[in-house]
Amino acid sequence: MTKNQLIKTLAQKRPHLRKKAVEEAVNCILDHIAEALVAKERVEIRNFGVFSVHYRISRKGRDFISGETLHVPPRYTAHFKAGKQLRERIADSAKQA
Repeated sequence: MTKNQLIKTLAQKRPHLRKKAVEEAVNCILDHIAEALVAKERVEIRNFGVFSVHYRISRKGRDFISGETLHVPPRYTAHFKAGKQLRERIADSAKQA
């Protein structure tokens, strides 16, 4: 699902809200999550999951084309861990399929 699809779905489920208002709300939520991650803060959404920042140490990598060994510098990456209820919902849907 893309962000536009999410906005469209939410607007259809809440017909009393204008699509523009839904779009602003979704953008606001995503901006706040991004700002928290940039500040290396943890974002927990109960019954859904946790967004956090993980530090990746430097390592040796390989250029797939030439095969030469490259140095991959250390960096921070965004990480998402699904919450228990989300994991259970996904597992239940897989059982029904």
